Amino acid sequence: MQLARFARQRLVHAPTPLEPMPRLSDHLGGPALWVKRDDCSGLAGGGNKTRKLEFLLAEALEEGADLVITAGGLQSNHARQTAAAAAKLGLDCELVLQRNVDWRRDQYDATGNLFLDRLLNARITTIDGAANRDAALAGLAEARRAEGRRVYVIPVGGSTPTGALGYVACALELLDQANRQDLKIDALIHATSSGGTQAGLLAGLIGAGTGIPVIGIDVEADAEAAKQTVAELAGETAEMIGVAAGPIEAAALVLGGYGGAGYGRPTPEMAEAVRLAARFEGLLLDPVYTGKAMAGLIGMIRQRDLAETKNVVFLHSGGMPGLFAYRSVFD
Repeated sequence: MQLARFARQRLVHAPTPLEPMPRLSDHLGGPALWVKRDDCSGLAGGGNKTRKLEFLLAEALEEGADLVITAGGLQSNHARQTAAAAAKLGLDCELVLQRNVDWRRDQYDATGNLFLDRLLNARITTIDGAANRDAALAGLAEARRAEGRRVYVIPVGGSTPTGALGYVACALELLDQANRQDLKIDALIHATSSGGTQAGLLAGLIGAGTGIPVIGIDVEADAEAAKQTVAELAGETAEMIGVAAGPIEAAALVLGGYGGAGYGRPTPEMAEAVRLAARFEGLLLDPVYTGKAMAGLIGMIRQRDLAETKNVVFLHSGGMPGLFAYRSVFD
């Protein structure tokens, strides 16, 4: 895999740390737990989308774009990181943000990622939960092109084959770190939603011949849809880097049961997971993605699904600013 043949703008503070979590491991009585700290990727609070933006915005610059437009939920981590990357690279940024979570507006509308979006000088269009987000994104792009702007559109989550290259790179980075620490990884677990992170990890790890299972914890209460999305995108990413797609699509593992009522809706399991990570490891998770993913990992340990597993890596995909929008969950 020669990632150097793809255009890339270096934005990530790489390599992000790979750290043990011994106190949480002991508390849960499970396998040895490790965390890949992609919350430490830099760029306005960090997170997994920064890796995708390295390739996406390099493509935007190659195409001569002067405006980047993307979409997400009102508290989107992806939107915040896109706004930061655009600011760093001298591009204008517009965000289509959807109110798809009915939550306390005094917290949800005034703090967290949305506050940072404004600070990063992104222009924001808000739509309600019933609106067609893709249509709104396309309509805004068309309007800006009619004004003479050179627009580059990034789909929700940056989850395209180009964006997934960021997690092919992460997979190779993780393997190098594990080898240096004499760590044999038996499973890699993370939050899955728009599918780009898992697709890139699958393409990278299977392309490297590791056989490491990549388990995505569904955070949107639709595991079958997430699995299909991951499988399709992983296949497209594999083709892009010259790896056989068939085994990768078959390896798309998505675990349901931890999404609660859907995207952004808090669950008791998520709240417990956030508290445990904070109290035992000083690790801050978020309510939408990593909190639910850690709840899935804890559930697997308690159900003894990982009884024969020695070393599990949890990919921390960031999102800490979102904690402030859900303060009342933890009060």
